[in-house]
Amino acid sequence: MILTEFDYVRPVGLDEALTLLSGTPGARVLAGGQSLLPDLRTGAERARLLVDIRRLEELRGIARGPGGLRIGALTTLAELSADPLVLAGAPELAAAARANGDPQVRNLGTVGGNLAADGRATDLPVAAIAADALVELAGPGGLSTVTAEEFAASGASAGTVVTALLVPGAGRAGAFEKTADRATRYPVCATAVRVTPDGPRIAVTGATARPLRLRGVEDRLRGGPYTTDAVLAAFRAEPRELFVPGRGTSAEYLGHLAGVLTARALARAQALA
Repeated sequence: MILTEFDYVRPVGLDEALTLLSGTPGARVLAGGQSLLPDLRTGAERARLLVDIRRLEELRGIARGPGGLRIGALTTLAELSADPLVLAGAPELAAAARANGDPQVRNLGTVGGNLAADGRATDLPVAAIAADALVELAGPGGLSTVTAEEFAASGASAGTVVTALLVPGAGRAGAFEKTADRATRYPVCATAVRVTPDGPRIAVTGATARPLRLRGVEDRLRGGPYTTDAVLAAFRAEPRELFVPGRGTSAEYLGHLAGVLTARALARAQALA
């Protein structure tokens, strides 16, 4: 299908980008373009204006501060997967980035784009939820933050731009596991965990309608042990309607798969701790 007609602009700064987005109904942010451009070509998405933010250097880079890691929204998935600070402080994020697509996708796809993907199960949101991360947004009212869990539920409102992912209290005790659809590399099911002194944080996507933190499973596992049998029992106690069948899978299968992947991730996280 041929792309529909739209305007294109490359702002020189974030303020200009926000002005363009808020002043033009139907304006869309262009960063890596790995989801948006194919959707425009197939007609799944429409845009009156593409605001290309790829040259906004203030949205790039990874740094460690007193509160943890700050990961710029234009950091590529390839950069995220190999960065020493991320590997040491947020291994679930690095693993989720490595699980995305192929090298071309990882070299072009961005942290912000993966977090904000609409209508697709992508890998970073569950890792961000497990890491208790915050998503930083810039909009007409300035900068704000929401939890990764809240952002997965509501997304970015019109006229706002994801500027960074903030990972507080970074540490090595995190892991990510995924079973991918062979054709698309999107997750049939992906889980991310972080082991903390208060118990595990566990998030699932692909098998569920959206990325979810599973507090019921966390409560059942609090205090341990994190054996495969214990994890599978905790998942069997979850309502089956939580898991959304599709692509030839049943809710029962997806619930079991989520438990198996979570058990693997917990074992990996404990080995790193």
